[in-house]
Amino acid sequence: MDPGTAILAHEPLIRLGGFALMFLAVAGWELAAPRRAPRLPRARRWAANLGLVALNTLLLRLLLPLAAAGVAALAAGRGWGVLHLVELPTWVAVLVAVVALDFVVWLQHVMVHAVPALWRLHRVHHADLDYDVTTGTRFHPLEIGLSMLVKLAAILVIGPPVLAVVVFEALLNLAAMFNHGNIQLPGRLDRLLRWVIVTPDMHRVHHSVEPDEMNSNFGFNLPWWDRLFGTYRAQLRAGHAAMVIGLPDLRDPRQVQRLGGMLALPWRGGAPGSALTKGVRRRTGPAPDARRPAETAAGKEGSDQGL
Repeated sequence: MDPGTAILAHEPLIRLGGFALMFLAVAGWELAAPRRAPRLPRARRWAANLGLVALNTLLLRLLLPLAAAGVAALAAGRGWGVLHLVELPTWVAVLVAVVALDFVVWLQHVMVHAVPALWRLHRVHHADLDYDVTTGTRFHPLEIGLSMLVKLAAILVIGPPVLAVVVFEALLNLAAMFNHGNIQLPGRLDRLLRWVIVTPDMHRVHHSVEPDEMNSNFGFNLPWWDRLFGTYRAQLRAGHAAMVIGLPDLRDPRQVQRLGGMLALPWRGGAPGSALTKGVRRRTGPAPDARRPAETAAGKEGSDQGL
């Protein structure tokens, strides 16, 4: 059995094992040393968020059984994609493919904020009233399906090795749970890591209720695209402890923290336009439950957590 076939045969087990290990690690860290005090009971939120994960996994396996690695194997067998047109060492092809796929995911993330219809789906992710490891897995099934179609199209164009797709999928899942964790890294380590990966404090800015903060730090895995395209923001105005998580027009836990409410959320009223159009409007003040921290506290946190 060649390496590509072996990897493809064990791809579900690889992903499940990585998911379980990272989830347990980040969840344990959150319980031992939470970055922020939870706003809602953890058990109810986790049941709904993880229920959405189970539903999405089932639907993907039923509707798109080949998954990304399978399409990569198909493209490799038929010579489809840019990377099959040039001779590259395997490690170079894997590295180039992982970086290229990460850019596609970053660009897709920007687009779901920019296109009103897509933003209605993506609101499910942003409407979580707390921010922890389960937030990184919380997406509407329609968005998951569309994301997979975009990824499959990118694989057919790029032509990545099967190994690159398995590595990318694993890294993306692990990074999403890590950078959505309710955890804090030491300040110097956070500043250093922000040049190579997206840290929890960096991505938490993206989940602020404030539109201009929400429309920044789109990266899930690599931080370079936000720096290159001007969407990087180092810190929150209010600081991490006092910031308000979620969306200003969706504050009812019955709508945004229950599985049925999350599935129906794209069809609920409100949220005209896209997140990006909201971001360019003049700020009208904090969300109703926002708390104004002392400027000295926010300033100290910003200086500690850095660039």
